[in-house]
Amino acid sequence: MVGEVTQKRQEVEVSTYIGSGKLRELKELVLARSADVVIFDNDLSPAQVRNLEKELGVKVLDRSEVILDIFASRARTMEARLQVELAQLEYSLPRLKRMWTHLSRQTGGGIGLRGPGETQLETDRRLVAERIRDLKARLATVLARKEREVYSRRHQYTVSLVGYTNAGKSHLLNALTGANVYVKNQLFSTLDTRTRRWHIPQWGLVLLSDTVGFIRDLPHHLVASFRATLAEARHARLLLHVVDASNPQAAQQIDAVTAVLKELGCHNKPTLLVLNKIDRIQDRSQLRLLETKHSRCVAVSALTGEGLNDLADTVVEMLAEDFADAEIITSAANGKLLAYLNAHAEVYRQEFRDEANEVRLHCHLPRRVLQQLRDPTVRIRLL
Repeated sequence: MVGEVTQKRQEVEVSTYIGSGKLRELKELVLARSADVVIFDNDLSPAQVRNLEKELGVKVLDRSEVILDIFASRARTMEARLQVELAQLEYSLPRLKRMWTHLSRQTGGGIGLRGPGETQLETDRRLVAERIRDLKARLATVLARKEREVYSRRHQYTVSLVGYTNAGKSHLLNALTGANVYVKNQLFSTLDTRTRRWHIPQWGLVLLSDTVGFIRDLPHHLVASFRATLAEARHARLLLHVVDASNPQAAQQIDAVTAVLKELGCHNKPTLLVLNKIDRIQDRSQLRLLETKHSRCVAVSALTGEGLNDLADTVVEMLAEDFADAEIITSAANGKLLAYLNAHAEVYRQEFRDEANEVRLHCHLPRRVLQQLRDPTVRIRLL
C-alpha cells in the first residue's frame, strides 16, 4: 500500500461515493505514487465503480471484492470452493454490465434494435443465474448433510470457537486438543470447520470446533454461502469467542463478531470471551480494560499455554449450568422412561413404592432432557 485517503461526509456522493474535491486529491495521489489499483473500504455500486475508474484511470475495487478474492485464494476443499464461487457470482451478477462496455449496444427497446453487446450481456446473465441455482442446490445438499452430521452428535457436548479472523482460533484448537491443524498468521486461513476431541479434567470429553473467521462488515453473500460451515456454531452448547487482546482494535472486533453472530441467530447462546495472545501485550492496562468491560472472560495465550487451565475450569462451570438435580416420579411399569434416564442421566438414588406402584428417582441430568420428560404420567420436582 503506497497511500491512504479518508473522508468524513454527512451524505454519500451518489455518482462517485466521495466528493469531487476528495476525488481530485485521490487522482493526484494515484499519479504521484504510480498506483495501479484503488481499494475502497466500503461497498460501491456498479455505477460508482465505473465512474471512479473513468476519473482515476486505474482499477477500482471495493471491500467485498477484496474479501471475496482472499476467500477464493484460501479455498482448498470442494465445499469451500462451492461457497466462495456462489458468493462471487451473486456479487458479480449486477455488475456484469461494465464487463461488456467494449461491445456495441443500441438504445431503444424496439425489435431488431439490440446490438451484440446487449445480446452477450443477456446470455451471460442467464448463464450466471443458472450457475447460481446449481450452486445453491448443491450447497443445500451439503447443508442437509452437515445438519444430519451435527444432529447425530446431539448427545455430545460441542463447543465452538468463533471470532475475528486471525484471532488465533486454530492455534487455540491445537493447544487444547493436541491437533495439528493448519495455522498461519494471515486472514481467513480457515474456511472449513474442523472438529477435534477435547478431554477436560473433571468433566470428560467434549467436541471442539474451529470455524471460519469473521471480519467487520462481512459481505452478506459470504454469510449466506457459509451457513453449512457455520452449522457447528449454531448447534453448539457453548461458544468460545476468541479475541486478539493485543490488537488495538479488539473492542471493535468484538462488536463486529457479535453483529455476525446475531445475523446467524447465535447471539443468545452461552458465550465465553477468550482474550488470546496476552503474551504479546505490552501495556497490561489494555487487557484490564477488556476484562472490566466483559465480566465473563478468560485471558490466555495459545502460544505459551498461559491461562489454558483457567479456560478449561470456566468451560466446565458454564457447561454445568446446563444441568440440574431433579426428583422424577413415574409408574414402575414405565420401562421406556427408566431406560431413557439410565442412558441420558446420572441416577444416584432409586426407590420403588409397591403400594402406589411407582418409582422415585433422584437424578443429575441436562436441562434439555427435562423438557423431553414432560408428560401427564411423569411428575418432576427440581431439587
